[in-house]
Amino acid sequence: MSLTSKQRAYLKGVASKEDTILQLGKDGITDSFIKAVDTAVAAREIVKFKVLENALISVKDAADTVASEIGAQVVTVIGSKAVLYRRSDDNLLGL
Repeated sequence: MSLTSKQRAYLKGVASKEDTILQLGKDGITDSFIKAVDTAVAAREIVKFKVLENALISVKDAADTVASEIGAQVVTVIGSKAVLYRRSDDNLLGL
């Protein structure tokens, strides 16, 4: 399922109020980072994470890689932050 522009705009608004809960550092994308993102997105449907300056991967590449690993969608990438969305069975955000 691909997000429509209206859905993406809605999710950006929701994400703007959310805290950044994960950080990706110099270790890069590890199994534990993917598991942490997967767990968080299962509980919240939307997750914002930051890629630190010492990481050896760009924010866009990190977002695309993590999203494909957990079956999520990249909502937006702004600066050093990325937002991922995956609809849960509970449909918490109403999409």
